[in-house]
Amino acid sequence: MPAVTVRDATPDDVELLHTLVCELAEYEKLRDAVRATSDSMRTALFGPRPYCEALVGEIDGSPAGFALFFHNYSTFAGKPGIYLEDLYVREASRGHGLGKALFKRVGEIAVARDCSRIEWSALDWNEPAIRFYTAQGAREMSQWCIYRLDGPSLQWLAAPHETPPPTT
Repeated sequence: MPAVTVRDATPDDVELLHTLVCELAEYEKLRDAVRATSDSMRTALFGPRPYCEALVGEIDGSPAGFALFFHNYSTFAGKPGIYLEDLYVREASRGHGLGKALFKRVGEIAVARDCSRIEWSALDWNEPAIRFYTAQGAREMSQWCIYRLDGPSLQWLAAPHETPPPTT
């Protein structure tokens, strides 16, 4: 059985993390949507005001996956939570428990920080991910809808205006 390890990402991992994000985007058929660069990720992870954290998963000492997360806050629970932005294991490295190890480590962090929950999104067609998460005890929050405001609509919202928002 190969050795599975999970560690906190360091600034030396930024290029690797960017590569893994691009691989994930390719898997999700969203490669053209990636705007992140190694520099933007370095600033987000390790800049003066870090916005997120990352874990690197390795199999036999070779990088094979990652988890990237950040804190949110539940006004109802009155506690922080963790939003798991991405959890990804390279296809050739799946089936060795690395995904579970990364997910478990995020859970350990959430408990240690007295978080009330971990939340994330999964694409509705990604059956392997959905099976993985439900096997870990997760439940679908089907009564909640995800909304997004970005691009021209976000710019419109933030600016003084008297015109209707752009249509997407």
